[in-house]
Amino acid sequence: MVDIRSSSITRSLQEFQTGEKVGIDIDPSTHKGMPHPRFQGYIGEIEGKQGEAYLVGIKDGKKHKTIIVRPEHLRRI
Repeated sequence: MVDIRSSSITRSLQEFQTGEKVGIDIDPSTHKGMPHPRFQGYIGEIEGKQGEAYLVGIKDGKKHKTIIVRPEHLRRI
């Protein structure tokens, strides 16, 4: 039986477009590009790309924050 949360090559090769909605789902087996654990489960929007990572805009209370996350830690919504 294959674990759905297991780190696979397809998760790291995901491509996202600007404006696409994504959920932050931290993969603990990959530390590189991992957002702070407080952002686990947040829903955000892709604002751009920075190297291999994506800029994700989220609402944290009343504030807008932009965090840098690699695609292994993102899922399409």
